Parts: sequence; C-alpha cells; structure tokens
Amino acid sequence: MLEAKHLKKTFGPLTAVDDVSFTINEGEILGMIGQNGAGKTTTFRLILDFLTSDSGEILWNGRPLTKADYNIIGYLPEERGLYPKVTIEDQLIYFGRLRGKSKKEVKPLIDMWMEKFKVKGKKTDKVKSLSKGNQQKVQLIATLLHEPKLVILDEPFSGLDPVNAGILEEGIKELRQQGACVIFSSHNMNNVEEICDHLLMLRDGAVVLKGPVKEIREQFGRTKLFLETPMSQQELNELPGVENVKKTNEGIYLLDLEDASYGKQIFDIVTKDGFIPTFSQQPPTLEEIFKLKAGEPHE
Repeated sequence: MLEAKHLKKTFGPLTAVDDVSFTINEGEILGMIGQNGAGKTTTFRLILDFLTSDSGEILWNGRPLTKADYNIIGYLPEERGLYPKVTIEDQLIYFGRLRGKSKKEVKPLIDMWMEKFKVKGKKTDKVKSLSKGNQQKVQLIATLLHEPKLVILDEPFSGLDPVNAGILEEGIKELRQQGACVIFSSHNMNNVEEICDHLLMLRDGAVVLKGPVKEIREQFGRTKLFLETPMSQQELNELPGVENVKKTNEGIYLLDLEDASYGKQIFDIVTKDGFIPTFSQQPPTLEEIFKLKAGEPHE
C-alpha cells in the first residue's frame, strides 16, 4: 500500500504541490488528472525521491521507502528514454539488471513480454528501427520486466493509436490482477474512466477531486438526458428544467437539465404516447467534469 500524506513542494514563489494526500491499496489503480502544470509529474518525482518534499511523507506498507524498495517500483516517465542504437534485447537486459535482475532471469521474459504487447519487430532489432508506438511499448516492457509492486506511468497513452492504447489498457488491468499498486496520469478521460478504481484531480498543485470515478460523476447529478423520440427539438427545448438541447449524429437528443429531479417529469411527458427507444439519464462525463473543475477560479 502506498500512502502520500500532506505533500508540499515549492520552487521559489511557485507552489507545485500543495497538501496532496492519497492512498493506493494493493490491486488498485489510481488515475491522476489535471491540466499541464497541475503538479502530477512533480508528485511522481516526490514518490520516487527524485525531489525532496518541503513537508509531508510517503509511506510504503506503513513505513518510509528504503533504497531497496525502489527496486520494486516501475516508472514510465513522460519523456521517453531509450537508446536508439541498442537492440531491444540488450536494452531490456540492461534495464532489468538495473532493477536487480540477472541476465539469466531477464532473457526468457523478453519474448513473452514482446508477444504480450504485440511489439512489431525482432528482439535483435535496434530500437531506432521501430515505430514510435513500438518504441513506447519497449519502454513499457522495461518498466514492468522486473515485476514491480508499485507502478507509476506518466502519460503512458500519449501518441498511441486506439489499438495499441487498448493493448496498454489490458496490460494495466493485468497489473491490478497481480496485486500491484498502479498510479498513472492521462489527459484522455476515456482511459481514466475505463480502468481506474479511484481518481485524483489536481489544479495548481492542490486536490480538487478525489474518490471512485462513479461516485465523483454522481456528485454532479444526473443532469444529462439522452432521448430518442418523435418530438421536435423545439418541443424538447420547452420541457420543464431543460437548459439546452442538441441532436447527435445518431439522431439521439441530448438534453442538459437544470437539476436531475426534472428527469421523472420529462419521462412522463415523452412517454405519454407509449414506448420510446431511448431514455437514459446520466451524470456528466469525466471529460465534462474535468473541463468544469479546470475552469473554476482558484480559491
């Protein structure tokens, strides 16, 4: 279990991390979101002891991290760092040995990991011959090869196409099944919503949202209504509590409500003539919540 308690880090007049606390249990995934400069990478660097916090503490299973503990951490930085003129195999052996694994232990794992992440290339290929996406997968393998118990991934989906992003999603879910603590940052709210158990949002270094993704969405109320109905857009605009109506490319209307309580009244109206194919009242998406919280004035 990883615990961060009241972390604070300043750089001169700039407060990069301001009283940040969170806990990740074994077999849990925490998604950290926020705009560029919100403090996500600085928080990761505090956990990794690349930076020293001004105050607060970081505990691993109830005690401060020791030098030996850092061999059970896997870290994928936002700035990728592979050696382009070195083969995949030699590179992975090198990174494995840095984390306490022998060459004999690492070699048999390379084929398995390359197959798991569907790396297009041979292990004898030099990294520079791979596409950007495959280079990223090799770096991810280097992050996970030593079977870490704590995994920190800084923007792991950056630059990946949907197919490779899906492969990475499955890899992260597998880490959860193996009991690892996983923390990752992403600007793609679909990735966060799909795989996270808990969410932490930072703005100007401070926590503005924290909790399970579903609970966070529900906090904002079910003010989104999806309708498939013969009623016109004008008629829908005139329904009680409706602030805005727009029609999707699929022909479904999206209604923004002043308050979730209007949902039942609208349901009674739109179904008065019987069955309609779609009526779904939902909370705002994580992306909508992100934009809302990012745009709020800082207190």
